[in-house]
Amino acid sequence: MADGNNLVGVDIGSSAIKVCQLKEGRKGLSLVRAGYCPLPPQSIVDGHVMNASAIVAAVGRALADAKIKQREVALSISGQAVIIRKITVPLMTQTELDEQIQWEAEQHIPFDIKDVHVDYEVLRRRPEAGQMDLLLVAAKREEVSDYLEVARQAKLKPLVLDIDAFTVQNLFEYGRGIPADQTFAIINVGASLTSINIVSRGASSFTRDIPNAGNYVTEQIQKQLGVTFEQAEELKCQSVAQPFGPAAQVPPIVDAVCDTIAGEIQRSLDFFLATSGEPEMHRIYLTGGTSNLPALPAAISRRSRVQVEMLQPLERVAVEGKDVSADMLRARGSQLCVALGLAMRKDKEKRA
Repeated sequence: MADGNNLVGVDIGSSAIKVCQLKEGRKGLSLVRAGYCPLPPQSIVDGHVMNASAIVAAVGRALADAKIKQREVALSISGQAVIIRKITVPLMTQTELDEQIQWEAEQHIPFDIKDVHVDYEVLRRRPEAGQMDLLLVAAKREEVSDYLEVARQAKLKPLVLDIDAFTVQNLFEYGRGIPADQTFAIINVGASLTSINIVSRGASSFTRDIPNAGNYVTEQIQKQLGVTFEQAEELKCQSVAQPFGPAAQVPPIVDAVCDTIAGEIQRSLDFFLATSGEPEMHRIYLTGGTSNLPALPAAISRRSRVQVEMLQPLERVAVEGKDVSADMLRARGSQLCVALGLAMRKDKEKRA
């Protein structure tokens, strides 16, 4: 990435705040502190901050519980506030590209250019064709401002704003590398969003956020069994641990909803394969809290006919120190991908 110190990763999710602090040593990265704090329902809706005071309080509690004192942080956003496009432009210098990028963005971003922040990354230079491939990202100014303001109210100093899908890709790359000869999908299934990132020929080639995830499963249990959202969430979790106990009526509902989510994922995979010219999907990597529902990887594998592998966030990150709760890692480890990816960011990064 770059020289400098690691930032604290603060993942402001729709259902909870997750925070991670990493330390870089001779043997690689180690997790020295981590925290988790649930959010009240409807604190964030469709990526919009609806209850800033509750989020600020939860961020403070997560950091305090984790005993994190560092104030410099990395944040991320996702969902409808973000547009990501892979585009091709004429070969040009860094200075020329900085001058041209706003105009290029206007051609590809379906928002008023005045309402968005624009950034880019050069994926590939092709001198023989006189072209270069860029990853173009636009994020709505209003949402960016809201997230930054929440961090500042929590007395934090946000230095980096990333995209959820790319933070998970960074963590994946650290753990496994990016094979240049394969096309694969990294899918992070959280509470309100399913983020799909397809990596092909060594770079991110397609991203999409599906607005159905764990909460959709809970809502269907709530609707079909006539219970509260909180009761439905508890039944959903019990159905994983005790599928033949009090929650025995839940698995058929979970199976049906997971198949629906898998169908939406498959449509995205089919679209990519149809439009990219890539012949096949080699593998699907699944993570996020909702990936713990056994029905979900089974449904995705069945529909896609591609091997689905569970991505463990800490498979190459050592856990160090008494300040990391083993119970929290057991219960919440699969939800830490974004926070860990953010915690890999540094305070002195430069554009490649």
